[in-house]
Amino acid sequence: MPDAKERAARKEGGEAEGASRTGHTREDPSSGQSHRSRLMERGHDVSKLEGYSEEKMSSSCSVETKGKDAMPCDFWEHLKEQLSAVPPDFSCSLDLLKEIKEILLSLLLPRQNRLRSEIEEALDMDYLQQQADHGDLNVSYLSKYILNMMVLLCAPVRDEAVQKLETIADPVRLLRGIFQVLGLMKMDMVNYTIQSLQPQLQEHSIQFERAQFQEQLNKEPTLLDHTTKWLSQAAAELTSPPLSCPEDSSNSSPAEMAAPEPLSPAMVLSQGFLNLLFWDPEDEEFPETLQMDRTRLQELESQRQQLTILASVLLVASSFSGSVLFGSPQFVDKLKRITKTLLEDFNSRPEEVMETVSDQVTQEIHQSLKNMGLTDLSSDNTESLIGQLQNIANKENCVRTVIDQRIHLFLKCCLLLGMQRSLLDLPAGLTPIEAELAELGQKFVSLTSHNQQVFGPYYNDILKTLVSPAQTLTRVGSL
Repeated sequence: MPDAKERAARKEGGEAEGASRTGHTREDPSSGQSHRSRLMERGHDVSKLEGYSEEKMSSSCSVETKGKDAMPCDFWEHLKEQLSAVPPDFSCSLDLLKEIKEILLSLLLPRQNRLRSEIEEALDMDYLQQQADHGDLNVSYLSKYILNMMVLLCAPVRDEAVQKLETIADPVRLLRGIFQVLGLMKMDMVNYTIQSLQPQLQEHSIQFERAQFQEQLNKEPTLLDHTTKWLSQAAAELTSPPLSCPEDSSNSSPAEMAAPEPLSPAMVLSQGFLNLLFWDPEDEEFPETLQMDRTRLQELESQRQQLTILASVLLVASSFSGSVLFGSPQFVDKLKRITKTLLEDFNSRPEEVMETVSDQVTQEIHQSLKNMGLTDLSSDNTESLIGQLQNIANKENCVRTVIDQRIHLFLKCCLLLGMQRSLLDLPAGLTPIEAELAELGQKFVSLTSHNQQVFGPYYNDILKTLVSPAQTLTRVGSL
């Protein structure tokens, strides 16, 4: 098994590169502002680096795919033919061993000189070429050496995968498995590097973005006009009499603890962030301080809308299915998978999509009731279920409206009370989509939190004119 000290040493270093995204701010393309804006956006996105997952990696070009593409026929079949030949042909084996050596060396830290020297010696390509020329290259022995090195270098999460490789006797299958696990090990190293550098990257991004914005503000004093208007509108909404919601009157939640009295900077800013999810794409008066996040906010709103429809479908279906059927996690998960797939085209053709959803959901309920030996739906109930599901396509649908309000309430709780507390007291009807809401809420909180850290001083100055001095003592940046 891996040595604990080797693992600890491996995790102490690394480096990561940021990804850039293009966006737009108010700028004069003929001036240096265009260049500064691009720099600011790159700094902004560096703090949002995401790690790799096995799903992402499988869709990208792997070492195995590169090996296949370099050959006139299927690479692994070609390798098998070469090793089975008499005498064996080691040309493909040498290419593989060279790539494996490079991957192993890439997993080492600069100070791991002993392991580096050991790998260089054991996989000396000149020496291995000589052995291959004499027909003495021991591929099985080298594969075992590589496995032993992988045991030292892999993260604990890969121990089981490496152990499974040790049970493979076929040399081609073993080399193929080694490539797959080495790819995962490279992914682990990148992810750990990103994770360890994230605090420094984020702090650098905050200072850099703020400095770049201040430089633009010095040259364009009106740069905060839209931001001021945005926060003023949020404050006006909070001071207006709240609209009652009869459907939710019996459902208390953490948001009720954050009532609009007394008005505070945190509440005004949270209301402003929530309003951005509903921003008209044609409205050019988008807050200057959030221009780089406009696309992300639109993506979050799209996710929120899809969750509204999904939760509405599940709520209607549960009212007809009974507690026994909806008490089965397998049934609920299957219904969610079916509905999610069908909702991909909802925005372009809602009525047609909901007709398909109603048919599929009704069919699944009928089949599940039959499989569990429960009483099937009557023809009247079936007709009512289909009608209610299809009616969700209507924006004014009562179920859809209530679910929309409750998801909005959840996101508000996330901003004011935190993710954990919000998830502990979900509004009724949202429990089946708890995992999806947690993901949405985390993205929204992360985006707004970074924005507050960058532009908090500007927000404080604006909020001083909107909130009483005593209330402004709770600074925006402390949220």
